[in-house]
Amino acid sequence: METKKAIITGASRGIGKGIAFSLAAAGYDVAISYHSKAEEAVAVQKEIERKYGVRCFVFCAKLEDPGAGVKLFEEAVQKLGGLDLMVNNAGVTVFENIFDMTEETLDFLISLDFKNYLLMTREAARYMAKRRIKGNIINITSSRGERAYPGDAIYGGLKAGLNRAIQSIALDMAPYGIRINNVAPGAICIRTKEEIENDPELNKKVPMDFWDKLGNRIPMQRSGTPADIAEAVVWLASEKASYITGTTLRVDGGLILPGMPELIDETGADKGWGYTQPKDF
Repeated sequence: METKKAIITGASRGIGKGIAFSLAAAGYDVAISYHSKAEEAVAVQKEIERKYGVRCFVFCAKLEDPGAGVKLFEEAVQKLGGLDLMVNNAGVTVFENIFDMTEETLDFLISLDFKNYLLMTREAARYMAKRRIKGNIINITSSRGERAYPGDAIYGGLKAGLNRAIQSIALDMAPYGIRINNVAPGAICIRTKEEIENDPELNKKVPMDFWDKLGNRIPMQRSGTPADIAEAVVWLASEKASYITGTTLRVDGGLILPGMPELIDETGADKGWGYTQPKDF
């Protein structure tokens, strides 16, 4: 049986890294991309190859730049020798409320979090259809695509756009036997306490007990892990999910079901729905 092959963007850490490991454990050869963390990406490559005995290729790509995604796709497919699964994961979360929104942030997020996803999807769809590969494309979106929070008009709006876009794309690709789905994470702990403690800049932004406190307020009583998202991706790409396409699978431990505010103050009380106090114009 021929080894399956997958591309995962943004896989040097966090959710993308978890996806790469789970796909490798399932027997996939993988190609992963990173932007700035070369050492972390190479460490992922070495561990995957050592632990699972599959091939792992690493590529540096600034995916918001014109043509970068197509170039990455072509190089990765050439190294892999084929493609069965495209996972669009690379992205950045930036919050700006409407009063502070800049064109720079708008253009950046559209290019990286939406446009590149569609272009990589186009390349994968063309490749699979031409070769009659009944493959899969999976995008990592967000529960913010379904539930609004202050300050995430751009980010949440783009994720909502992807949730809608795949419904049409699924219809385009269905005659070729190609499936497309999204996985929408909720609050996923992508840094360990040790990583936060050893990174002074990160420690300023994220207290070590942040994920524990947030997890206590989620219906399933914990924050999510990259493995939670990764296993959903592996399942959606498998024959066990062969009748599912055009669907967004939310993996959030029930976080958005009650519609709770995300933020709490130092006493544990809800701050309400705003990230900042109203501006005094």
